[in-house]
Amino acid sequence: MAAASYTGRRTCESCTTRAMAGCVVGEPASASAPGQRVTVLSIDGGGIRGLIPGTILAFLEARLQELDGPGARLADYFDCIAGTSTGGLITAMLAAPGADGRPLFAARDINRFYLDNGPRIFPQKRCGITAAVAALTRPRYNGKFLQSKIRRMLGETRVCDTLTNVVIPTFDVRLLQPTIFSTYDAKSMPLKNALLSDVCISTSAAPTYLPAHCFQTSDEATGKTREFNLIDGGVAANNPTMVAMTQITKEMIAKDKEELYPVKPANCGKFLVLSIGTGSTSDQGMYTARQCSRWGIVRWLRNKGMAPIIDIFMAASSDLVDIHAAVMFQSLHSDGDYLRIQDNTLHGAVATVDTATKENMRELVGIGERMLEQRVSRVNVETGRYVEVPGAGSNGDALRGFARQLSEERKARLGRRSAASGAESNLSCKC
Repeated sequence: MAAASYTGRRTCESCTTRAMAGCVVGEPASASAPGQRVTVLSIDGGGIRGLIPGTILAFLEARLQELDGPGARLADYFDCIAGTSTGGLITAMLAAPGADGRPLFAARDINRFYLDNGPRIFPQKRCGITAAVAALTRPRYNGKFLQSKIRRMLGETRVCDTLTNVVIPTFDVRLLQPTIFSTYDAKSMPLKNALLSDVCISTSAAPTYLPAHCFQTSDEATGKTREFNLIDGGVAANNPTMVAMTQITKEMIAKDKEELYPVKPANCGKFLVLSIGTGSTSDQGMYTARQCSRWGIVRWLRNKGMAPIIDIFMAASSDLVDIHAAVMFQSLHSDGDYLRIQDNTLHGAVATVDTATKENMRELVGIGERMLEQRVSRVNVETGRYVEVPGAGSNGDALRGFARQLSEERKARLGRRSAASGAESNLSCKC
């Protein structure tokens, strides 16, 4: 069942049951007036399964264009876009400036990138003894095409150059700790202002699939340098929702700038968050303890076309973050401001991160389209499974409502800025 963790209208404890039966998806859950919320887009990792969020984001941007014109782009509406692994690459596509100063990619172009380049990023190799031995001694793919493609696409763009704030998790194998790259840090910490291409290559370096990535940054003012030894951020935060919210909260606490965000640190319940998954197999009953108890190193790394140990920690990361975020928003009485869209029913080739055949990629696009039609669901914090919200409509309905909120939020901010600019102009004339 595809899932969207969303509740609709704001509710108190005494009317939770009634709201579940008759919520209006897409209506704001908080009491905040438009222009008073922090908008966040979060995209999970998942390799070639990036076609799923690509499909959903194209739908959302199309709804924004219906409201505000054909030039509307997602970067115009989100204060922060966060992504891990393939989600980090999508983040860069949406937020990096093109030659015209506008986003490098429209959302509708994301899937074309995967369809055109997926077979060369993940070339489908024949099985055999030689291939099996190679898989035990080096990454499954050399990553050369992906690296060159990313470098050509992003050029000299650095993290601080993005059109909206970005947050991209990686993991440093030398330090054995997560390393988060963000526009917030890049603007104040030169050694974190890396080339966006290096960050994207790093966050995509899934263990056993693609090689780790090493690069250095420098601070011209001090002469200091820093070396990064990075792999896929999915080992720490495959779902970067909470990482993004933490980065934003840290920025608000440190600087407390009204001009940066319209809320104070103590009022973080005013987030408006869209979190999009790349699908998982959690409803399929993939393995049993009896099976796993007989596995050695090889079977944990490769089993019937899957990589169980990699799949397990990435799924655990994504689902735990979803549960944490859902509970947090509920505790703040703003659960309608958190929309999670995910599908937990993947199986077979579509559940892998590297099956980039034409047939499988078409199926992944189809899964994204079907997720738009499926009913809005909410995570059950006891079981970790998703249940439909009666009367809440489809995921597509939820995104239409979300688009209206984003549009109202942006228009309110533009109106406020215009009024402030007019006031300054009047003062200048009087002086």
